Amino acid sequence: MSATRGNGEHWKSLESVGISRKELALAEALQMEYDALSRLRQDKEESQAKQNTDRSLISWDDPAVHYNKPAVRNDCHSIKIMRGLSGSDPTLNYNSSSVQGSSRAPGTNTTTSLAPPAEAESQPWLQDPLTSDYLYIFDGSEEDFLSKPLNGTSCQDGSPKKLSPPPLPPRLSIWSSSEVNHSSLKSSTLSYKGPRPRDINMFSSAHELADGKLLGRRISDKDPYGAMDYDGINNAITRLNLKSTYDTDLLRDSSWGWKEGRSIFEKETTGKPVARSKTMPPQLPPRTYISKFGNQNNVAPNKNPRVSVDPVASQPHALANGYELFEVSEERDEEVAAFCHMLDVLRSGYSTQDYALTGFVWSTVNLSPEHLGHGVSLKVTVVCDSVQEPLTFTCDCSSTVDLLIYQTLCYTYDELLGIDVDDFVLKLCGLEEFLQNKHALGSHEYIQHCRKFDVDIRLQLMKRKAVRSDLARTVNDDQSPSTLNHYIHLQERPIKQTISRQALSLLFDTFHNEVDAFLTAEGDFQLKAERVIQSVMAICNALAAVESQEITGALNQLPACPSRMQPKIQKDPKVLAVRENREKVVETLTAAILDLVELYCNTFNADFQTAVHGNRKHHLSQEACLLTCPLSFTVYATHRIPITWAASYEDFYLSCSLTHGGKALCSPLQTRKAHVYKYLFHLIIWDQQICFPIQVNRLPRETLLSATLYAVPIPPPGSSSETNKQRRVPEVLGWVTTPLFNFRQVLTCGRKLLGLWPATQDNSSARSSAPNFNQPDSVILQIDFPASTFNVTFTSPPAAEFSPKYDFGSLGEADQHKLKEVMQKESLYWLTDADRKRLWEKRYYCHEQPGSLPLLLTSAPSWEWACLPDIYALLKQWTYMNHQDALGLLHATFPDQEVRRTAVHWIDSMSDAELLDYLPQLVQALKYECYLDSPLVRFLMKRAICDLRITHYFFWLLKDGLKDSQFSIRYQYLLAALLCCCGRGLREEFDRQCCLVNTLAKLAQQVREAAPSSRQAILQEGLADVNQFFSVSGSCRLPLSPSLLVKGIVPRDCSYFNSNAVPLKLSFQNVDALGENIRVIFKCGDDLRQDMLTLQMIRIMNKIWVQEGLDMRMVIFRCFSTGRGRGMVEMIPNAETLRKIQVEHGVTGSFKDRPLADWLQKHNPKEDEYEKAVENFIYSCAGCCVATYVLGICDRHNDNIMLKTTGHMFHIDFGRFLGHAQMFGNIKRDRAPFVFTSDMAYVINGGDKPSSRFHDFVDLCCQAYNLIRKHTHLFLNLLGLMLSCGIPELSDLEDLKYVYDALRPQDSEADATTYFTRLIESSLGSVATKLNFFIHNLAQMKFTGSDARPMLSFAPRVHTLKTSGRIRDVFLCRHEKVFNPSKGYTYIVKVQRESPGDVSYIQRTFEEFQELHNKLRLIFPSSHLPSFPSRFVISRSRGEAMAERRKEELNGYIWHLIHSAPEVAECDLVYTFFHPLPRDEKAAGTNPAPKPADATWSRPVGKVGGEVKLSISYKNNKLFIMVMHIRGLQPLQDGNDPDPYVKIYLLPDPQKTTKRKTKVARKTCNPTYNEMLVYDGIPKGDLQQRELRLSVLSEESFWENFLLGEVCIKLRDLDLTREKMGWFELGSRSQGTM
Repeated sequence: MSATRGNGEHWKSLESVGISRKELALAEALQMEYDALSRLRQDKEESQAKQNTDRSLISWDDPAVHYNKPAVRNDCHSIKIMRGLSGSDPTLNYNSSSVQGSSRAPGTNTTTSLAPPAEAESQPWLQDPLTSDYLYIFDGSEEDFLSKPLNGTSCQDGSPKKLSPPPLPPRLSIWSSSEVNHSSLKSSTLSYKGPRPRDINMFSSAHELADGKLLGRRISDKDPYGAMDYDGINNAITRLNLKSTYDTDLLRDSSWGWKEGRSIFEKETTGKPVARSKTMPPQLPPRTYISKFGNQNNVAPNKNPRVSVDPVASQPHALANGYELFEVSEERDEEVAAFCHMLDVLRSGYSTQDYALTGFVWSTVNLSPEHLGHGVSLKVTVVCDSVQEPLTFTCDCSSTVDLLIYQTLCYTYDELLGIDVDDFVLKLCGLEEFLQNKHALGSHEYIQHCRKFDVDIRLQLMKRKAVRSDLARTVNDDQSPSTLNHYIHLQERPIKQTISRQALSLLFDTFHNEVDAFLTAEGDFQLKAERVIQSVMAICNALAAVESQEITGALNQLPACPSRMQPKIQKDPKVLAVRENREKVVETLTAAILDLVELYCNTFNADFQTAVHGNRKHHLSQEACLLTCPLSFTVYATHRIPITWAASYEDFYLSCSLTHGGKALCSPLQTRKAHVYKYLFHLIIWDQQICFPIQVNRLPRETLLSATLYAVPIPPPGSSSETNKQRRVPEVLGWVTTPLFNFRQVLTCGRKLLGLWPATQDNSSARSSAPNFNQPDSVILQIDFPASTFNVTFTSPPAAEFSPKYDFGSLGEADQHKLKEVMQKESLYWLTDADRKRLWEKRYYCHEQPGSLPLLLTSAPSWEWACLPDIYALLKQWTYMNHQDALGLLHATFPDQEVRRTAVHWIDSMSDAELLDYLPQLVQALKYECYLDSPLVRFLMKRAICDLRITHYFFWLLKDGLKDSQFSIRYQYLLAALLCCCGRGLREEFDRQCCLVNTLAKLAQQVREAAPSSRQAILQEGLADVNQFFSVSGSCRLPLSPSLLVKGIVPRDCSYFNSNAVPLKLSFQNVDALGENIRVIFKCGDDLRQDMLTLQMIRIMNKIWVQEGLDMRMVIFRCFSTGRGRGMVEMIPNAETLRKIQVEHGVTGSFKDRPLADWLQKHNPKEDEYEKAVENFIYSCAGCCVATYVLGICDRHNDNIMLKTTGHMFHIDFGRFLGHAQMFGNIKRDRAPFVFTSDMAYVINGGDKPSSRFHDFVDLCCQAYNLIRKHTHLFLNLLGLMLSCGIPELSDLEDLKYVYDALRPQDSEADATTYFTRLIESSLGSVATKLNFFIHNLAQMKFTGSDARPMLSFAPRVHTLKTSGRIRDVFLCRHEKVFNPSKGYTYIVKVQRESPGDVSYIQRTFEEFQELHNKLRLIFPSSHLPSFPSRFVISRSRGEAMAERRKEELNGYIWHLIHSAPEVAECDLVYTFFHPLPRDEKAAGTNPAPKPADATWSRPVGKVGGEVKLSISYKNNKLFIMVMHIRGLQPLQDGNDPDPYVKIYLLPDPQKTTKRKTKVARKTCNPTYNEMLVYDGIPKGDLQQRELRLSVLSEESFWENFLLGEVCIKLRDLDLTREKMGWFELGSRSQGTM
């Protein structure tokens, strides 16, 4: 037998499965031993044949080589079935030898019958029409396979008839088949030229029809009691399932290979095995896929008219005894096929003439006039290859880019004839980004960034043809069909497999064999029934462990056996003794299994189908609006129940509900409580009809059916009744949602399988998530919807022809007031039922408020078909909404397709720059779409095709969405569609980026897990892998931005941070030689999505401020998550954390006021530079205060607040937001509203006393706060769309409520100004913030390296003996009095060096001398240092005498210091201290005149004086007076600052009833109040006769309050129809003037 298959062909086949030759040799030896044991067992069985002990045929849990039940042997030789070793792998019969039974090799002794066996005529069950449901798997062979024998039933001469030789010696064949014609096999193999190119996403009937070889035959029934090794079956199926069903090439090769007669496994493929039970066929982690023919599933057994027609067979009945499983494409899912067609149409509409332009990264443009900067001049440097020196131009911000190109060409070309400006572009130096020729220079974000931070604008002139074109689309890219399979395989995702077609064929053949044995048996039906049940169990287990009621009913007709014990069995065992009764049981069971296979194919994404597409019947349609019957269905059971549930819970029930946009359409219905039953598997069976009290014609189109599984726990033994009551609260075990209408708007019907999501997953009923088929052990719910002969279709009605529009002013005043109150809520989340009722009743009056549309639509009482015309008419006539408001219509609350289409139509007006701002929310909104194709998907795909920057960020956001298990299937298709549209060049670029990110993530993880002492070495070793990546890939763009193109890593500039996550500081080599290295931070272990969201909100805030003409000088840096727990952050140059700045003044530096001011002074020594830095600080600090308060950013310490040398302050590391403060026990760590400390106020005030610049700071904060409040709806919309993103601190409405409460949309601007002023005061007075900083300083001391050298806080850089020259002598000449930044004395020191004439003068304060001494003590022992003068003095420490005394002491100190030991006298600290600073240039001059810190803002000195800033307005018979600031008040007679407050009267007022006053400000000449004083019930006519008297007084404890100034304002001189704001001069009795 083995001779016919020699030459080691089976070795090659087995090696292709992934088994080594060593393993094969071992398997051969084990098989020989197994065969010997089998023969020994058979001999033992023959000796025990006369015993009639009724024992189990096989133990399912523990297969053995011998069986307790003796077998009754036939005269035929037994055939050993399904060996569990590699040599007997049944998949090896799936080759050409098993399908070419008609060609017999010459010289062989085996004969092949071409006619049905004679026994068939005497066995009516073989000819019964019902055998069309008999289990065969065919490939659609063109031959009439019924003319061939299907099994060897004749036993002539005591041996079974062989139909084919076994594939491997020395084992016996599982199938009987004819000998193989080796020449035919050879010629067939040689004729194969590889897989034919075929669109795997298009159904090809020609291909399918040709793919028609017979896959398997019935197993010989001549040894029905032979050993069945189910463990071996399992192993074989596992190996079959290892072949990834996602490999497109494998799919193509397999289909073509079958046609050419070669094994599918002759091609090397890889795949990960799924964990499987050793005694059960493989468990399944199948992918979901929505059935095209879901309405044909629910059919009763023996009543299902099966259609299985061979399109090529000449005889109509040729396939009556077979069942085909076609290998089909992914587009057997109609929704995916329609989606691909949409992509084809979309791509054809956006083809381009100049493909090179599609590879450009264009600089983002902001078109608002505020960004253009009319009249602002720019200094621009242009680099040209044809000119040696760069060209410098002075351009107006509003001039276009092509004008600058033209000017540059005039310098570079002598003759411009024939030169087209459009052939040139301007590239940003250091970035792979280009300015847009037709736009103004000032409109580009890059130019705006350079203007903000005073960065030189450097551009490079390039020809368009010289620009890199590696990312450009090509003609081939646009002409290629939209196929999603290949691009889905490129995605990183867990291996998810269904059972393969070949493996299922193997199980079917086993079932055939057992059924044949059962039918032909003459006794011992119980044992034979056991084997049938075992084979059915194997099939069901492979088909997701689902046991349908039809299978259960069929198996109940068989006698009881150890595998299946239940009361519903055939009572009379004599019934099965009749052949016809057994045939009926088999027919019923076969039909039930076929139903299950069809259900499986329609539910899971299997690689086979049960029938040809064209054979499906096209049903008639009926409008859903005409059906008045209630919605009902049958909840049958849950399958794949964990065995632990039976021991933990006693009762289970299912709760079913109908929702639309998160609102319940009726009360939930529950099934009865049921227990876990054991049939083939553990099941919870209800078999109960659920009938909702709602008619089908009242169901909205987007209705979701939600099912939640509850269980009642089993109480522990011995517990009290009260404890039992508490423990028996039902627990949620799982849930699932599914739409009732599919994407064709057809009502669901037939049998459905739905995978339940665990209770730990978010079970929001507002959105539709795919059933959970990702997890291999997910519980499966079976629901049987009513079958129908017609499709129930939901057809959208047209909008009503008439929808009235009324003027809002025509409403009564009370109605207007109430309606405005509702609209001021800005968000639909906090509308009450009364609010909704009022809004819907008055909807025709709201057209003047376009932003109120979301509030109106969420108030609609119903979305059923009859109500839609009115809603659509309102939508059609609604005033055009701006795109920011339209975002609110994309939330889960609005699933209606027409509403979402209208919203996308309005959003389509936004620019690409705005789209990038809102792209994360739009990607999240894709979850709320009911179907794969939607207007939002088309909009995003269209924009991605047109702009490479959008494509880049869209890719990474979709890739992150793959991690969301509930929506991973949808994001897989969308990401595949994007990769299909973007072109080959960009796909390869994304592949490089993913590879780089994976390499960096691996390195970051290694560094993080390493011991601190070895981290640097591991980092340097890992960077070699990064360099290896670049040596292979050449260059790569960073995920942070497509304009960041790098070609290598710079190891010497790379390090890591000593924080918990140990982020990497990386320096990449720029591809552009004109640019600097690109420095980024790579984090692994931190979820950066929250940082991304926070920075996005801050960026949008900044844009709002700039559009309103208020530039808050915010530092906006890039941060992007490249996967859960990893991402990149842009590094800001020339910036330092507040902690490092403060600890320069010691560990208690956070309690001191001067560190920030001194640090800025050090880096901005010139007066104008320092003033500019302070101005930047005031603006950026105000912006940070507002942003961090509104977003509730917590965990603020001095290591996540940074300051640039230019004065710009910014925050980093947003691990806590929306008020989720870090706790110390029960104490909130962040106790102030936001971080605003006294050292920040010191910088603003220019000293330790409040100045008028503090007024500017408060005004900036309040103005910025009020501007953000105007856009409350925008921020609530953006954050609301992110509720489903999986960020823990943004998961429910309470998190949104924080932002709503922080923005206070119901307050007036004046009230909000007062409110935020109090917040500033609260933050400034908080000691907790400084204490928090101090604790953090102590905590971070452990990370300070031992080799860190101390530095002087006032010196910007280190100077040494070598760089400065040796000091010969120093002498303290004199002291001078200074007033800025605070009053005190400075000392002039003469420094003489060895170089002739090298004499300099420096000025140092006593505190700076003391800092030098303290820093020296950190390096040297005190014995090596001279003693330092004592700081403690009795009397006034800043007096002239004290300064003179200290002068002598300091002179002695510095003389001894420079004459100390060389290691002390010549150290870097000493030479840095005595090196001149820019401020020291004044030391040689005369004593400067005293200059107050607030010289710019203060008034001349006088007894009474100053100014008060007021805001006066009159509205609704109320006079509003906002007392804002006072500046320039004079000190009291004793020289101390006053405690001022404001008191006003409305004269005439003889009874003093109009007195109003503010709070008292302590010890300041420049107080801030921002308090509103109100006079109610004053008619306008009366107001003209009134006069406002305002007095400023200082509160005194023991004396009468002292008058600081007053002003009288005649109200008739003011136009009170508008708000009046300005400064009024204070005097003794003066008339007020603005």
